[in-house]
Parts: sequence; structure tokens; C-alpha cells
Amino acid sequence: MKELQPVNQHVVLDITESVSERRTTTGIIIPDTAKEKPKIAPVVWMSAIDNAEVQPGETVLFKPFSGTEVEFEGKKYLILPYADILAKIVETENI
Repeated sequence: MKELQPVNQHVVLDITESVSERRTTTGIIIPDTAKEKPKIAPVVWMSAIDNAEVQPGETVLFKPFSGTEVEFEGKKYLILPYADILAKIVETENI
């Protein structure tokens, strides 16, 4: 099995989207070029980062227009610097 192993404090996020076609309520097909890129994605792999605040498996919010998109073994990934992660998404209980 192969995996991407980021180096130099980079993180790999899974940005694979569903292949479903998006349409407006009137039936107009929205092309991929007009879709907004995701800004939230799960962390798949990380380079060795001391005192990292996120771990693989957690979902994070990252800067728009950040990183490099790559396709690897049929999935889309985003490789971005660890510093471009703005927040992690966590589940909390209602009080």
C-alpha cells in the first residue's frame, strides 16, 4: 500500500468530493469551475510536527487558496503548510 508522506511541516487533507452533479432549483447544471472549493477537510497524513494541535482523522478549517491539489490513487488531496490550518472542528455537548 502506498501513502503520501508529507515533509517540512506539511499536512495532507482529503478533499475528494462526491461525483454527484449539482443543479440549481430551476435545473441549471453548475460546472465544477463555478463551485466553491472546500475549506473544511479531514487530515489524512502529517509530517513530524512537534506539539501539533491536530492529528490525522480530525477535521480542520484551512485558508482559502492554500496548498497544492494532487490526485493520488483515485482520490484528491490537498497538501498545505501546517501554518495554513486555522481551526479544528470539534463536537461539543449542548448545555
